[in-house]
Amino acid sequence: MSIYYKAPVRDLCFVIEELIGLQHYAGMEGVEELDAELVSAILEEAGRLASEEWAPLNSSGDRQGCALENGQVKLPDGFIEAYKSFTEAGWNGINAPVEHGGQGLPEVIASATQEIWHGANMALALAPMLSAGATELLAQHGDAELQQRYLDKLVSGEWTGTMDLSEPQAGSDLGQVAARALPDETGDSYRLFGQKIFITWGDHQAAENIIHLVLARTPDAPAGHRGISLFLVPKFLVNADGSLGERNAVFCDSLEHKVGIHASPTCTIRYGDNQGNGAVGYLVGELNRGLNHMFTMMNEARHKVGVQGIGIGERVYQGALAFARERVQGRRPGGKESVPILGHPDVRRMLMTIRAQTEAMRALALVSAAYQDKALHASDSEERAAAQRRVDLFTPVVKAVASDWAVDSASLGIQVHGGMGFVEELEAAQLWRDVRIAPIYEGTNGIQAQDFTLRKVLKDSGETLEAVLGEIEQVVAELRADSVVSDLGARLKEGVGTVRESTRYLLENQEDPFVSLSAATPYMMQAGCLFGAWQLGRAALVARAVIERGGDGDGFYTAKLHTARFYMRHILPRVHAYTPAVCGGSDELEAIEERHW
Repeated sequence: MSIYYKAPVRDLCFVIEELIGLQHYAGMEGVEELDAELVSAILEEAGRLASEEWAPLNSSGDRQGCALENGQVKLPDGFIEAYKSFTEAGWNGINAPVEHGGQGLPEVIASATQEIWHGANMALALAPMLSAGATELLAQHGDAELQQRYLDKLVSGEWTGTMDLSEPQAGSDLGQVAARALPDETGDSYRLFGQKIFITWGDHQAAENIIHLVLARTPDAPAGHRGISLFLVPKFLVNADGSLGERNAVFCDSLEHKVGIHASPTCTIRYGDNQGNGAVGYLVGELNRGLNHMFTMMNEARHKVGVQGIGIGERVYQGALAFARERVQGRRPGGKESVPILGHPDVRRMLMTIRAQTEAMRALALVSAAYQDKALHASDSEERAAAQRRVDLFTPVVKAVASDWAVDSASLGIQVHGGMGFVEELEAAQLWRDVRIAPIYEGTNGIQAQDFTLRKVLKDSGETLEAVLGEIEQVVAELRADSVVSDLGARLKEGVGTVRESTRYLLENQEDPFVSLSAATPYMMQAGCLFGAWQLGRAALVARAVIERGGDGDGFYTAKLHTARFYMRHILPRVHAYTPAVCGGSDELEAIEERHW
C-alpha cells in the first residue's frame, strides 16, 4: 500500500515568493524575469508529474528492486518510462545553461523541484540529482571539446552522470584512491584500471549513455590528495559527430544489497576488461587537481542531499497525518467514545515535530539556493563573494541537519503508525529505510560538521557566522516589537546568545584540534537548530503582516504562526542542550585507553 503524495507547492511558493522575495532576483542577469505566476506554474506541473507518475512507483520499486542479469542492470517496472516522461518534459535541464539546451532557471527553482522529485520517489530522483552535479562540474571545469561532445546530452537527460569516488580501501579518505589512469599512445586520452564501489545509478537502461566522472592517479602523481586527477569515462565511446560508438571497458560487476533505496542501482564498477584493456577516459581540468574539481559536484550533491531529506520529511508527514486521521483508537480526556488518533496530544506533538523540522529546513535550503543564484548572477563582485560565503556556511548545515532530521522524522512517522509502521504493508518503514543513507553519503554528517566548524567558522574567525547572527537579531527586534509574537523573539534572542557562547569557546580553544573536532557535530547541530528558528521567525513576521491585512482566508498563515511557535517552544530549546557537549572539552574521549574501548 502506497501513501498518497502531493507536492507542497503552496509552502514552496511561500518560501520563494514571500520569505526570500522575488525582489531578491531584481537586476540579476538571466534570472531577473522570475515572477510569481511562473514559479507557481512550474511547481504545479512538477507536482503533477511527481504525484501521478513517480509517487505510485515508490513502493512497487522498493519491493521489486534492481537486478543484474547477464551483465545488464534491470530497473523496476515503470522506472524507465517515468524517467523518460521527466526528461521529455525538460525537467532535467531546468537550471542548466540555455546554450546547452537547458532552461536557465535559477537554482532556487531547481532546488524546489528536486524536493518534489525526492518526495515522490527518492530512488528514481537520485539519477537526475547526480546528472545535475555532473553537468555543473563539466560546465565549470571541462574544456571546450568535452563540453561540446557531452554537455548537451547530459542537460537533456538522454545521458546520465555519476560520481565515482569510493573504493574498497578509500571511503571518506580519498587520499587512498588507487584507481590508475595511464596515458595512451596518442596523448589524447587515458586508460583507466581499477574498481569503484557505491556508485549510484552506475549502470542502467534508462539512458543511452552513462558518463562516469572518476577520480584516479596517473603514474607519476604525488601521493595522497594532491595526486588525484579527474577523468570522464563514458559507458559508450562518442564519435566525432556525436553518435555513439563502441562499448567502453566499464562494467557493473555487482549491485549492493542495501537497507533501502532498493530501486536505485548502487553498483560496483570495474574499469578494464579481462584482456587487459583499460577503459578510455578523458582528463577533466588540470592534472592532480581532480579532488578540487570534484568538489564542484560534491557541494552541489551535498546541498541536494539536504533537499532530499526535506522531500522525505514532507512525504513522512503526509503519510503519518493521513493515518492519524483514519486510525480510531482511544478517547480524548473527558470523552466517552474512541476518536482518530489525531485527537491525542502526543500524536499531534510528533506530527508537529515532523512538520516544523521539515518547514524550517525547507526554508533554509531554499534561502541557501537563493544565495547560490546571487553568487552566480549578481552584477557586483563583492556581492557575489559575500553570497558565496553564505553558501559555503549553509551547505554543510543543510546537508547534515536536514538529513539527520529526516531520519528522526521518518522514525516518528513509524511511531505515529504504531505497529502498522513497523511492518512493510504500509510505506512508513520504507521511508525510514530509504532516507537512512542520507546522513552517510556525499560526506558523512561528521565530516560536514568538521567542515562547518573548522573551515567555515574558525577559519574566518567567525565573521561570516557573526554576520548571520546579526541578521537573526534584526528578526528578533521585529518579533519583539509585535505583541502577538514577541515571545518568539525572546526565545530566538536566547538562541543567538547560546550559539555566540559556543563560538567564542571554540575560537578561544582552536589551538587544540581535539576540542574543535569533538565539539563539531553538536556545534553544527546547534547552529542548524538556530538557523531553522531564524527562518520560521521570519515566516511568522510575514504571516502576521498578511493576517493583519485580513488575507488569511484559508488559514495558511495562521498555521505558519502555530508552526513557528511550536518550533520555538519544542525544538529551539535543543540549542541550549548542545552547549555542555560543545564546551565540555574532549578529555573524556581521550582518557579511555585503547584496550578499554
